[in-house]
Amino acid sequence: MNKKITAGLAAISLFASVFSMTAMADDDTTITVAASPTPHAEILEQAKPLLEKQGYTLDIKVFEDYVQPNKVVDSGEMDANYFQHIPYLENFNEENGTDLVNAGGIHYEPMGIFPGTKSSLDDVEEGDTIALPNDPTNEARALLLLQDNGLLTLKPDAGINATVNDIEENPHDLKFQELEAAQVARVKDEVAYMVINGNYAIQAGFSVAKDALAYETSDSKAAQTYVNVIAVKSGNENSDKIKALVGVLQSDEIKQFINDTYDGAVVPFDPESAEAATEGATE
Repeated sequence: MNKKITAGLAAISLFASVFSMTAMADDDTTITVAASPTPHAEILEQAKPLLEKQGYTLDIKVFEDYVQPNKVVDSGEMDANYFQHIPYLENFNEENGTDLVNAGGIHYEPMGIFPGTKSSLDDVEEGDTIALPNDPTNEARALLLLQDNGLLTLKPDAGINATVNDIEENPHDLKFQELEAAQVARVKDEVAYMVINGNYAIQAGFSVAKDALAYETSDSKAAQTYVNVIAVKSGNENSDKIKALVGVLQSDEIKQFINDTYDGAVVPFDPESAEAATEGATE
């Protein structure tokens, strides 16, 4: 073979090798995360400069629904997502045959009962309609909150899998309008009350602390059950960049941002406190 051709091929091979290693290095230092707009993407924006100090570039893609963020992580298109709590993640895995796992809890969003056409739970009347999220985990959570506030009674074994079919006592003959979680706040003028997820309450301009008629407390079992997590494909939870992402999102700087920004609608999750509470409950 001509020496010039051989040298040229060797140079091309060397360039390709270097390019490949550079691409891998870039990929190893870029963290792609699918997120809901509020508060998840906002919190991630605050994490960007903190991750940059550790040599990572954070690439955030915003999604408006609760399905695509899991699909793009399962397909490998993105490294992680940040939008869901553990019961939703487990239910999604079961229904879709995916193997996504919790890489770390970040925050908790108290679900609240908000006024629709009525401004007090004392004004509840026969046949009033309450709007609820329609996905299995959030509907159960909403029904448990309504039960905690004396509006209905669920069957004893319903738990976090409760649906409207598990209502055992409904003294006010309440009606339930089951909607996609993002749509609940939009029927304010059509229903007596609404039970809204914390992130969608924020988007609708509601303050949990000021506007909710009742909401889950930060020391409740719900806070531990429904903590919002970083989810990744199984096997990736211990990678350096995912550990870096979770570490930054659990940092004091991010906790301070959450507390200063969301007026109680978003509460930083404390893994140590949750562990202690769990240990206390089992003693």
